[in-house]
Amino acid sequence: MLAGAGAAAALSGCGGSDSRTTLRWWSPQAAPDQLKSYKARIAAFEAANPGIRVVFEPTSDEGYPAQFASAFAAKQLPNIVTHLPSFAAQNYYAEGLLEPVDDVIKAIGATQFLDGTNDIYRTADNQHCALAIGNTAVDMLWYRKDLLQAAGIAAPPKTWDELRRAAQAMQKPGLYGAALPYGMNAMTSLIFIGFIHRAGGQVFAPDLAVAIDSQPTYDALEFYRSMREFCPAGASNFSWGESLTAFVSGATATGIYGGRVLANVAAQNPAIADAISCTVYPTMSAAIPAWTFNDFPCLMIPKGAPHLAETKAFAAALYQPEFYIQQLHAAPGHVLPVLKSVPTDPRYQANTLIARYPAEIDLMTRTAATGHNLGQETSAHRPNLKANEIIASNAIAELVQRVVLNNEAPKPAVAATAKRLAELMRA
Repeated sequence: MLAGAGAAAALSGCGGSDSRTTLRWWSPQAAPDQLKSYKARIAAFEAANPGIRVVFEPTSDEGYPAQFASAFAAKQLPNIVTHLPSFAAQNYYAEGLLEPVDDVIKAIGATQFLDGTNDIYRTADNQHCALAIGNTAVDMLWYRKDLLQAAGIAAPPKTWDELRRAAQAMQKPGLYGAALPYGMNAMTSLIFIGFIHRAGGQVFAPDLAVAIDSQPTYDALEFYRSMREFCPAGASNFSWGESLTAFVSGATATGIYGGRVLANVAAQNPAIADAISCTVYPTMSAAIPAWTFNDFPCLMIPKGAPHLAETKAFAAALYQPEFYIQQLHAAPGHVLPVLKSVPTDPRYQANTLIARYPAEIDLMTRTAATGHNLGQETSAHRPNLKANEIIASNAIAELVQRVVLNNEAPKPAVAATAKRLAELMRA
């Protein structure tokens, strides 16, 4: 029986002959502090299980569908994949590409998770296609308190009109008002879906009929177009890294991102550390409720991955409190806890950034817990098993570029997008 050790994970011994069983771990979350925590977990697990070697392999937020397809085609599968969104797990399971992970949940203890945490991974055959490894409030509005004050703005914006006025008031030579993405990529698609909801719309109806061709989508496009002048010139190609860096570097007065902002500001621009805060992203009007994008980062096991028993033991070991807290500390406020015991654990609260920004961490934790994504746009929606393919197609990012950057008329562009989404759903 395999032992589950107690620390963190990442790259492990390479080079030379090695007769140990090798487990491969993929994740797009591979910042230096995260790699350090992964490496510690791997070392502890290997020490407790001398016949096993774990190798961490960083992947890409944008490129994982192609990487996954290549791995299956070549039959060179990783053993576990972490930090991909819930809709990817549902999609891959529906295609027969994932193992159910109910044994892993049982090994950890289903009651150890926050209530309802793993519900989004329940499948039509009453299994779990993945399990939560964290929550992320991906599209918070980050802002500079000092710049708001200097512009005579008493409180962070709550509506689009207030946000536009704030961006205009704060913008000046060398400083832009916002850091929205307009590139042909997944970030633009995922972020713009949130704007459709913040206008009172939806991409699909609860029964998954295409619903994007509606007035809220036109309103969202118009607002998104109106914000382009307040974003850096490079925003036409922004993805996650560029958008994050624009705010952290001080080039923009507001940003749109998850809690990684905190660690990056502390490391790269500490001069503004006391001036930053976040709130839920504004909606078109006060009557429209907030909608937050939580990609529900998860852990999944590819079907056909070798050494299944060892894989499940390592997967369960990732949730042992000592490691799990260390992993969360590697990106404080970005990957938020899913285990009940963690938020009040003194070891979790001892982190400098978590202690420094308690209000922001609490808001993100609460906001993420009620968040949604294209895989299930609201609690009334059926799971959308085509969400992964839709995001990978860049259909929604293309709509943004056609209307905002190329000045195409919204109605025919939206109609064409609706047609394309219907085709993707039928495929």
